[in-house]
Amino acid sequence: MRHIIFAAALAVPTLAAAGTPVNVGVVTWIGYGPIYCAAANGYYKKYGLDVKLVNFSDNSVMAGAVQSGELDATTMTYDQVIASNARGWKLKVVMPVDYSVGGDAILAGAKVQSVKDLRGRKVAFMAASPSDFLLGYALAKDGMSERDVQPVNTTPEGVVGIMAGGSADVGVTYEPNVSVLVKSGGGKRFHVLMSSREARGMITDVLVLKESVITKNPKLVDGLIRGTMDGLAFMKSDPAKAVAIIAKTLEITPAEAAEQLPNIENPALPNLGDVFKKTPELPSFYASGKVIGDILKREGQIDTSPPTEITYDASFVSAVQANPGG
Repeated sequence: MRHIIFAAALAVPTLAAAGTPVNVGVVTWIGYGPIYCAAANGYYKKYGLDVKLVNFSDNSVMAGAVQSGELDATTMTYDQVIASNARGWKLKVVMPVDYSVGGDAILAGAKVQSVKDLRGRKVAFMAASPSDFLLGYALAKDGMSERDVQPVNTTPEGVVGIMAGGSADVGVTYEPNVSVLVKSGGGKRFHVLMSSREARGMITDVLVLKESVITKNPKLVDGLIRGTMDGLAFMKSDPAKAVAIIAKTLEITPAEAAEQLPNIENPALPNLGDVFKKTPELPSFYASGKVIGDILKREGQIDTSPPTEITYDASFVSAVQANPGG
């Protein structure tokens, strides 16, 4: 799901520099379209920010980069926020950027027609990854856990070979691996048992800053949110130009970018606060965080899951919603 390249300043064409320099960490991912468009069109400059996007080849180091001050803000998945705060780092989500809505999927052969059919079967996936979280959510909904299956730990790309070779009945991975498996054997060998479209918010990319930076410079947070939402508005008002910007940034063709976009959802301004609601239903962090925290504890990555309340600051989204004109 997260395609990543070299760690460097991202080659997004921008207008002349102006305002406060801001380094924002990203990986190469279709869900960051609003950020790419905002940077390319100079929208952050409207709010006094000269944003430079810094691409990372290893997204596991991005939390450390914002914690150390190398980055002013960063994108990451919500599970990384939980893991960081479990270490005592005071990182906070200020807005959701995108949900995976089809880009991640559980795939199975013809003999497996429901999640309940996974009981006792070999399932290939990468431990403590978005694939693991999607699987954990699906099993929990049917009253099961990963103790009810036989995990086969592999990379997301490795799922393709394992399933194609018949070493596992089921696999969990993301695009483009999902399409590769669905199309294999003339489209008759494997099918999507469940995708992230049915678990909207389970896999969420977010914008994160250190608590001390938020306190010191609230205008930075406000400008990043407003500029990003301007980027999303541009995607809706001029989709062809937006796709061209996204494609150039990702180093893919416009056709490939257009094909990938339906697998993600960038929430609109009225829905930005849904992740902060205290409800057991997705896309709330209170729902996804429980699944993620349990899996991270099981894998020995954290000892205790931090309280959901300390992982986010909803005040900036609320302020932008109350006064969208700035």
